[in-house]
Amino acid sequence: MTGEAPTLGYGIGWRPEIDLTVERLPGVDFVEVVAESLAPRRLPASLHALRGRGTPVVPHGVSLSLGGAERPDPRRLAHLADCATALGSPLVSEHIAFTRAGGLEAGHLLPVPRTREALAVVAENVRIAQDHLPVPLALENIAPLLTWPDEELTEGQFLGELADRTGALLLVDVANLHTAHVNLGTDPRRVLDELPLDRLAYVHVAGGIERDGVWHDTHTHPVPEPVLALLTEVASRATVPGVLLERDGAYPPDAELAGELTAIRTAVGRAAHVR
Repeated sequence: MTGEAPTLGYGIGWRPEIDLTVERLPGVDFVEVVAESLAPRRLPASLHALRGRGTPVVPHGVSLSLGGAERPDPRRLAHLADCATALGSPLVSEHIAFTRAGGLEAGHLLPVPRTREALAVVAENVRIAQDHLPVPLALENIAPLLTWPDEELTEGQFLGELADRTGALLLVDVANLHTAHVNLGTDPRRVLDELPLDRLAYVHVAGGIERDGVWHDTHTHPVPEPVLALLTEVASRATVPGVLLERDGAYPPDAELAGELTAIRTAVGRAAHVR
């Protein structure tokens, strides 16, 4: 299914370790949950509570392997669709990456070769996924540690053409743009120049750490200023339907998470002055 992006507001990734924190944090307009962690017919009580008070829940896939040469696994697609239905979700999201090949699981989101041939394969995979999903699909850029040789397209061109061909929405992860900048020398603003930001569904922000010149997208550190600056950049160029804070470990006290949400709102607010 294709469609327009709903207004989501500001949110945080729901995790079992911080379920009560997420429920009581002020200013949480929506949450995102890793689809592979859910049993759609046995949803956690916390998600029922959030849904009961009208908080949208977005299933976020990590294993469809849309960037792989193999077609998407029908069972994984059915699971993602079941999660969206059980949660009454307005959309679902997944990464432009591959996670398996030849029957082997990588256990990691691997970058897709940015060639015309690969683009055609990924576009068909996305269309297959859309046909099996009851809600629109948003596609996310990943945090890269490497690129493939002989690439024909930039990241922005690849994602932009993919969105144009499929009608999919975009989930722009500004932390991943920062990762690509540090690790590969990519200019994040050029990527944004090449993206159809009118297809923007929402934005991810997250923290990380640099070690020996390599940026690690850990999701266990506070969001750094360069990532917030990129969020402001996106918001200065387009209407941002939603922004979500990702945190996957080393969870700080509630007040610190609330402070990060405030910093995110402030970063978006700065865009009005940029305009």
